[in-house]
Amino acid sequence: MSGAEAARSPDYLKYLRPDVVAKLSNMELVARLVVEGFITGLHKSPYHGFSVEFAEHRQYMPGDEIRHIDWKIYGRTDRYYIKQFEEETNLKAYIVLDGSASMGFSSEKRLSKLEYASYIAAALAQLLTQQRDAVGFVHYDESLRTYMPPHATKSYLREILKALHAVTPANKTSTSATLHEVAERIKRRGLVVLLSDLFDDPRKVMTALKHFRHKKNEVIVMQVLDPIERSFAFDRDAVFRDLETGEKLTTQPWHIQKAYRGEMKKFLDFYKKECRQNNIDYILLDTSTPFDVALFEFLHKRQKMG
Repeated sequence: MSGAEAARSPDYLKYLRPDVVAKLSNMELVARLVVEGFITGLHKSPYHGFSVEFAEHRQYMPGDEIRHIDWKIYGRTDRYYIKQFEEETNLKAYIVLDGSASMGFSSEKRLSKLEYASYIAAALAQLLTQQRDAVGFVHYDESLRTYMPPHATKSYLREILKALHAVTPANKTSTSATLHEVAERIKRRGLVVLLSDLFDDPRKVMTALKHFRHKKNEVIVMQVLDPIERSFAFDRDAVFRDLETGEKLTTQPWHIQKAYRGEMKKFLDFYKKECRQNNIDYILLDTSTPFDVALFEFLHKRQKMG
């Protein structure tokens, strides 16, 4: 079955489930199936104003040539859409992926945070390329490891997917320093999408995110956690090892569960509040969340940008 046939089949939604996608080893296939399932889902969903036309059209703007209006879509939607062309580039987007050691964590045979974030990054790159937007890729841990400036070709998409596939969790994290470096490299304002567990000094991270906003970039923060990192629902004695320092701690989790949850809530509330106050879109995901949650939030942001 081809990707398109799979997406059109009654179980098209299965490619939006992390446990299903975990069985696929090819990043290009993952990107295509997730996006096809997502777009097909939008066709079948009650979300008004969102449809597959996102991938091939944009709304009519004053000054556009009337001859490029797609009248078939107008007949279905009562809205004017312009068919896009290969050379059109509406946006420069930067997908920034945290590849530090803490992102390698997983529980109960789930995808690791890095695998989950990589699949979202791959789907976003696919979606942006279909939209004729230029997409770039940044990967970091304790320093900047990969910087691929945005381009809008399918051949470049393949290079991004190869780079994504090669990322392995390693080293400590230096989110704030890397974001400052990337912000300085961006010469033309665009959209920055950060995928990270944000396990770094929150105030320093927010200062770096504000650097993007100061330079007039739009920003989406997708914080990726493992479900057990939010609940701390361990049912027996455990040895905890810091994936970035190697430090170990033996404890009975139920003794500290209440305090842990309180600290985690403060941690997450800080990012949520600070992002809102600085006009930064924030979405909290865990590795069991269907991929369409992140893609829908991205699509909503993209359409607001025009």
